[in-house]
Amino acid sequence: MRSPFVYDTRELGRRPGSMREDHLDVPAPAGWELGLVKVPAGAPVVIEARFESVMEGVLVTATAEVPISAECGRCLDPIETSVSVPVQELFAYEPDPEDDEAPTLTGDQLDLEPVVRDAVVLALPLNPLCDPDCEGLCPGCGARLADVEPDHAHDEIDPRWAALALLKDSNAGSDPEEK
Repeated sequence: MRSPFVYDTRELGRRPGSMREDHLDVPAPAGWELGLVKVPAGAPVVIEARFESVMEGVLVTATAEVPISAECGRCLDPIETSVSVPVQELFAYEPDPEDDEAPTLTGDQLDLEPVVRDAVVLALPLNPLCDPDCEGLCPGCGARLADVEPDHAHDEIDPRWAALALLKDSNAGSDPEEK
């Protein structure tokens, strides 16, 4: 079965200057993710594209709109948003012997998935935030700082100073005059 990202350029022919605009609405494959952020598998990827026949191949200029699902990097709350990424790639008629990873047409068909995936994954935020002012979680109890009182605090002694606190407690009962 053919991938929904494969586009047939037969109507363009190999006539430089011919152009076609198209709207593609395809489901996102699994694996488009980066740490805390991912494109849910099956989510709609909306691509507005212009296909232009040029001397070397077919130039694709597009915009892909993709929903993303993430966790806030500070408070771990779920985030649902979308990204819009520009895509521009030349699909050559013939393979480039110097660059075996350069996209090429297979017959009259080109596969947009690798170039759209690369553009989307590069546009995903590395540390997504639910709100730019998100304060995160309390290091003592793990409560979300936006949900607790402003004077929320814990009377915990830093473990590095705990030995001094024990020394202070042992000296509390002794008389300072005796020393």
